[in-house]
Amino acid sequence: MSTLQTTASEPTTESGLVEFGHIIDGREVQSASGDVFTSIDPYTREPWAVFPLGGSAEADLAVAAARRAFDEGPWPRMSATERRTLLHRFADLIELHGEELAMADTRDMGKPITQSLSNDVSRTALNFRFFADHAHGSSAEVLPMGTPHHAYTRFDPAGVVVAIAPWNFPMMLESWKVAPALAWGNTVVLKPAEDSPASATIMARLALEAGIPPGVFNVVHGYGADSVGEALTANADVDRITFTGESSTGKVIARAAASNLIPVSLELGGKGANVVFADADLDNAIAWSIKAIYTNAGQVCLAGSRIYVERPIYDEFLRRFVEAAESMRLGDPKDPATQIGPMASDVHYEKVRGYVETIPESGGEQITGGLDEGWFVRPTVIREPAADSPHQREEIFGPVVTVTPFDTEPEAVALVNDSPYGLNAMVFTEDLSKAHRVSAAVVVGTVWVNCFFVRDLRAPFGGAKQSGVGREGGNFSREFFTEPKAVIMQIERSNTH
Repeated sequence: MSTLQTTASEPTTESGLVEFGHIIDGREVQSASGDVFTSIDPYTREPWAVFPLGGSAEADLAVAAARRAFDEGPWPRMSATERRTLLHRFADLIELHGEELAMADTRDMGKPITQSLSNDVSRTALNFRFFADHAHGSSAEVLPMGTPHHAYTRFDPAGVVVAIAPWNFPMMLESWKVAPALAWGNTVVLKPAEDSPASATIMARLALEAGIPPGVFNVVHGYGADSVGEALTANADVDRITFTGESSTGKVIARAAASNLIPVSLELGGKGANVVFADADLDNAIAWSIKAIYTNAGQVCLAGSRIYVERPIYDEFLRRFVEAAESMRLGDPKDPATQIGPMASDVHYEKVRGYVETIPESGGEQITGGLDEGWFVRPTVIREPAADSPHQREEIFGPVVTVTPFDTEPEAVALVNDSPYGLNAMVFTEDLSKAHRVSAAVVVGTVWVNCFFVRDLRAPFGGAKQSGVGREGGNFSREFFTEPKAVIMQIERSNTH
């Protein structure tokens, strides 16, 4: 099993920073300009690694490499069985190097190491295994037309995929994009977030070690606007763009892709609602509600940041929820006992701090939490803010939750839907009919009933309204990462046409 020492043995600068490069056409390279940027450890608030700062030159090189690998190379011409074998070998290496990958994400963005190890590494490997198996086992349609014609469908790889990933679940969300694209025979250029770039380079190294051909999986580092990200989305040789991140950035990417008619899949922001009915199992509801907002210090697009509790149990729920929140341990994310790490960056800490400091203006009451030393924010609870306050309507993306009472089922549904976002919701009730009614009525992409964050990778994933465009997962990923093609054949000759 790889350990932290594996990362420490990487090439380092004179100042002791670990050095990483782009992975382009099977080689690890620096930027032609020589420009670099550093990744800051959010706990120490000091640089720990250095990366090449890419621009349009690196974007064009990576896309050209992916284009050649797609147009001329073996990857899209392999059978699904052959690709499956290599992707499973890749997943094996991810698990073997799990500690190295987990520590890279923890040092990049402050995620507690127990979460990086127990959840993110396993899900990253699972994503590659699942989509390799899914592509291998998928069937196409046969459409009987009767003599003399026969029709069927093909799902051919789309081509060059640009994947732009966020900083909150680096390797896991990178794999969610890269795995189905590769499984269906595409080639990929991945741009990880500049705040969490290390695990992407490590994964690309492991892909080459697994035998995935050069140019099939490329990684370029840099920023978005006026940098490598913008150059990638404007490149006319790209066939698909998949992006996870802020809604405002998604709109910019959609406009860039539209100029070249490139299909996009956008998983954007959220303001997840969590509805707790009076008949809920309160122990279960509180445990999941804590996880839903405070996992990864609230830096989760799916976070249950709006809790609505039926009035008969409101006071008891709030009391017990606050007790659970106050018991969570803040600290060094490299310590396995830590439950809450720091905000991922100085910029993000300042954003969340702004929301915390303006809680009195929301009309609500802060009953626990607040700012701590460094880039830490303690688990924060706001009681009954105004419905139109920024704390109730905007994506804070931190460990800050609002708790509001409601009286009726229709009122609860209306509160959930009173949001520009529609990514997900949770419903806690022991009434099966109510669970079905509310799940049908809320306008979101995913509903969890009496749980949170449980996934079936065959199911559609994505959001409604400002939370995104399109769905991925299972056959939904197949539809996006392929060009479905109809083939109609004449199987019996006729003198008439």
